Amino acid sequence: MEEPRQEEIEPIHTHPKKELENNRKTFKNGLLFFFIIAIALISYTIGLNRGRNTNSSFTKNTSLGEAILENKASNNSVDFSLFWKAWDTLKEKHINRKDLDTQKMVYGAISGMLKATEDPYTSFFNPEENKAFSEDLGGSFDGIGAELGVKDNLLTVIAPLDGSPAQKAGLRAGDKILKIGDKIISDMSIDESVALIRGKKGTEVKLTILPSSEKETREISIIRDKIEVKSVKIEFKDANIAHIEITKFGENTDQEFNDITKVLLAKNTKGIILDLRNNPGGLLDRSVSIASRMIPKGKIVVSEEDSFGKKENFFTEGGDALSSIPMIVLINEGSASASEILAGALKDNQNITLIGEKSFGKGSVQELIKLPYGSSIKITVAKWLTPSGDYIMEKGINPDIEIKMTTDDYKNDKDPQIDKALEVLREKIKQTTYSQN
Repeated sequence: MEEPRQEEIEPIHTHPKKELENNRKTFKNGLLFFFIIAIALISYTIGLNRGRNTNSSFTKNTSLGEAILENKASNNSVDFSLFWKAWDTLKEKHINRKDLDTQKMVYGAISGMLKATEDPYTSFFNPEENKAFSEDLGGSFDGIGAELGVKDNLLTVIAPLDGSPAQKAGLRAGDKILKIGDKIISDMSIDESVALIRGKKGTEVKLTILPSSEKETREISIIRDKIEVKSVKIEFKDANIAHIEITKFGENTDQEFNDITKVLLAKNTKGIILDLRNNPGGLLDRSVSIASRMIPKGKIVVSEEDSFGKKENFFTEGGDALSSIPMIVLINEGSASASEILAGALKDNQNITLIGEKSFGKGSVQELIKLPYGSSIKITVAKWLTPSGDYIMEKGINPDIEIKMTTDDYKNDKDPQIDKALEVLREKIKQTTYSQN
């Protein structure tokens, strides 16, 4: 065993001359240690900076406030500390800083980020908005009863729901909404606008609109009500011709359609008018399910294409019970999204005649993703194409027979589109009966 050095075992209190020598040794050793540490730190710092500047593979955990993110669109870096600087400055300088709701500020920041995509269908739902959106799909909510979209960068009425306060007040498909109350909405998202229009039953909302058939704006007042929406309705025009109206593709739409299918078969229906006018769309899988009742199994209903050009086909699932019955489909500028998918699938697979007006033209697919605390985010994830490969965004689907509805038609409760559908369908039924005989 090595003998310990004398200075390490000497008592603390020593002779003054020896103590001075020991202090000099300690100082020299400490200075040398400090010098070595300083050189190491300087080398580490130089190496770290070089690594950052040359995009080396060195990584470390960094707080969000310090993060510098790569901006792939411009090949520049985005310093995320800018956000926190703005956040801190607002909380420090704003005249009402003590009353600022930081949760609302977070929601607003997320909404602003999504708005920067310039995609009106990509949006954020705070917990209250998310609840309202879920109620809408479920078929019950308080509001005016109108589906809205964006066309030509303006908030547009896709469809007033049948019997709704919006319809009774004279709101029509294609009308542009310019103001809600005294608020100009040009910079608002669809969801922000919907949040303003909705409200408790019995309350009033004023809308400044530009009617689709007019050149001057006008203001209408609508009293909100409880909106209960049954998405599938049936009426027999003749003893054996059914008029089926699908108003949206919600959570229960496929089951409602299945129930009506049983009625059609029990009555030995000879012809069907499938009315998709003023249907703003809804859930993609519900439109595929309903298409499966009218198109043989294994046929393409719709194709989705992602940002990389990768396609996914959605096929009919089986259960076809109505494909042999002559059919006419009605569309107009209020027919959007899932209703355009169904109309396109029937046109391409069954050569069904489309009557009415050009459809809305919404060819994108959104995915609803749940986020913490009851919020959610709706993101455009793909575009969709008809079975023939047609991308209908902004251009819509053109009818085979164009019949326009006029203001006088609405006022006098006339429906020339239904009249034409009945005329064409009766002829189809005669031809089918003749060929069978």
